[in-house]
Amino acid sequence: QVQLVESGGGLVQAGGSLRLSCAASGSIFSRNAMGWFRQAPGKQRELVAAVSSGGTTNYADSVEGRFTISRDNAKNTVYLQMNSLKPEDTAVYYCAASFSGGTYSGKYHYTPPRYWGQGTQVTVSS
Repeated sequence: QVQLVESGGGLVQAGGSLRLSCAASGSIFSRNAMGWFRQAPGKQRELVAAVSSGGTTNYADSVEGRFTISRDNAKNTVYLQMNSLKPEDTAVYYCAASFSGGTYSGKYHYTPPRYWGQGTQVTVSS
């Protein structure tokens, strides 16, 4: 069975850094894209960053230049390095796997992820 397990969430002061990790089940990890979504209380879940099987990355405008997504297929792990954190980054972050995406007309479009992690809380204090 496919499982995604996130780790690395926690409390950090504004301007600080945090690194999230997502360990995925074997064969699924290398298939299609993986990414990170987040959902703050009272808000819709949004895509934060995605990385394709070939290493192409996409980021939400709000995190561009601050966050970096990467993947290690040999370790079946995807990471999200978050720098210069802001209070608005506070949310539950979810790892997602098995989706496809591409940039068209300047916008990133993707299919609904098939698998999700349980979520990890990230809280940024002001």
